[in-house]
Amino acid sequence: MESIGVVLEFCYTQRLLRIEHLHKLRLSAGCCSVRKKSVFQFLEFHLKLQETIRVVHKLVHQPKGSCVPLFSSSQISLIAISWIVGEKQDCQGLRFIDFVLPLFFVNKYEKDAKKYWDIFYKRHQDRFFKDRHYLDKEWGHHFSGEGRQVILEVGCGAGNTIFPLLATYPDIFVHACDFSPRAVNLVKMHKEFTEARVNAFVCDLTTDDLSLHVAPSSVDIVTMYPQKKCLWWYKISRKFSRRPTGRILFRDYATGDLAQERFSGKEQKISENFYVRGDGTLLIKIHFGLHQRAFYFSDEFLRNLFLQDGFVMEEHVLCCKQVENRSKEIIMNRRWIQAVFRVVNDNKISFTVYEDEQKDLNRDSAKTKKDDANGFEIDMSEGMALEMFDISSSREEIVELSINNLLFKIKVLSKEYQHTCTSTGLMLWESARLMASILAANPGIIARKKVLELGCGCVGICSMIAARSADLVVATDGDPKALDLLAQNIYANTDSNLLDRLTVKKLEWGNKNDIEAVKKINEEGFDVIIGTDVTYVLESILPLFATAKELVSNEKGSVLVLCHVLRRVDEPSIVLAGLKYGFELVDRWPDQSPGGSPEGVIGNWICDDRWFEVPSTALNIMYFRFSLD
Repeated sequence: MESIGVVLEFCYTQRLLRIEHLHKLRLSAGCCSVRKKSVFQFLEFHLKLQETIRVVHKLVHQPKGSCVPLFSSSQISLIAISWIVGEKQDCQGLRFIDFVLPLFFVNKYEKDAKKYWDIFYKRHQDRFFKDRHYLDKEWGHHFSGEGRQVILEVGCGAGNTIFPLLATYPDIFVHACDFSPRAVNLVKMHKEFTEARVNAFVCDLTTDDLSLHVAPSSVDIVTMYPQKKCLWWYKISRKFSRRPTGRILFRDYATGDLAQERFSGKEQKISENFYVRGDGTLLIKIHFGLHQRAFYFSDEFLRNLFLQDGFVMEEHVLCCKQVENRSKEIIMNRRWIQAVFRVVNDNKISFTVYEDEQKDLNRDSAKTKKDDANGFEIDMSEGMALEMFDISSSREEIVELSINNLLFKIKVLSKEYQHTCTSTGLMLWESARLMASILAANPGIIARKKVLELGCGCVGICSMIAARSADLVVATDGDPKALDLLAQNIYANTDSNLLDRLTVKKLEWGNKNDIEAVKKINEEGFDVIIGTDVTYVLESILPLFATAKELVSNEKGSVLVLCHVLRRVDEPSIVLAGLKYGFELVDRWPDQSPGGSPEGVIGNWICDDRWFEVPSTALNIMYFRFSLD
């Protein structure tokens, strides 16, 4: 039997430890897949905690799903490895099943939670969490009752919940508490803070007496939101001030959320469903900036938690959402629970559960909207919602690009605001950088031709470079905000003698009025049509090709070039949509077909190393030729 080694990495008190390897493996999100029919014969583990532990195991063929414990210590942790047999018989692998932190660190993170949060607010002030403007939509009927509503915000942080509420409901009064003194100071320093409407105070509900700050039975609504994960909820529930008509509004991440899955494979598990978030290097390099205690709820646990203290679940929503991070080319499954609890005072209980189906994820996505709270969402941040964001004093920032010795200063939406933005066109995508580099290095592609760019967003670097060689370039997008920034960027980065060749126009795919407006600029049609990252929504593919057919030139040799990362829409779907409207795929890159493409057009464009300036290796280029036949 062939000997195979394995590479695993994880963080232990900010020190990276590694198992030496004998054979290169494929590592993906805590799972190592071995592309061999044979299994591990020998595995040697080196792990230094307080002492050196060396464990040698000989692994033979194991049944699917079986577990082999490698080592355990009452003061250290337990790792179990499960042998996974893939769909193909020649694919087998290892997966972490459990990893529990030592008791010492469990107690440390619990004891020092206030310190970690203070450090967090010292570093980020009020710029990390976004304001919760969805409260009116989700729970507006609870805040708009008769008389003055009194709200208790548990773990108020920097005020991301209370100030949107105060702006929407001028008559409410808010008690805001947090165990971080810095957080409370941030609330008091807020420009909208007034003691007549907000009572902000420091209070650790696990140890302090809340009744010293809030009178018993004086609160109408208690709000709880995700950043209070550092608290033990079963302790807090006993300390709520309760009115017969009072409500507790609860929202937090649910079991099965992506972040829980990631924590599960690392040395961050405190106990069942409890994890600590790290401020050092993690297995997949996510930096959360502090140690927080994170808990992932199941609906059964949540219902029983409040029921034991006299609260019944009046409303319950399980939200399931797929979030696509286009910059990192990943799709994330997010799950959270949203619930309303009330004091038991009668036998009438209304209980509803809503769970989105996969088919709803693409609803209205052709226009890339985010109106549906449980629908498909594009995550426009540099990382995920819990990662650090670069802080900017403005909603816009300048990104400098150097393409083939040409310097561009592009104004885009600041990273601080990208994760709440409703438009995907207000930032720079890698596909645009790659296509711009190709056009700059190969001006013959568009020389003396008429060029149309579809969905260019606010950047427009492909159009600006094309204007240096083409006779006419029309840069289009369907978003007015993107078009406004696009016009500014073109004016700031294009030589005055080239501006006559370059036109900015609104074009929403399938909109007859927009199509006719573009036709008036060039009635003969366009020789080259370019689209970068415009194929990520299935419903938009047919309108894209239909619009391209209306605007492409009927002359022989007219082409459509798409550059993108393949995400939710696969290549066959794009190819079939193109054929329906007369666009035949004649070349692709990278070309994985045997012998390669007979034409090799794209290969000639990138025959040197200039395209390696683009950091993503997941980019694809599709070259279509238009024909009326």
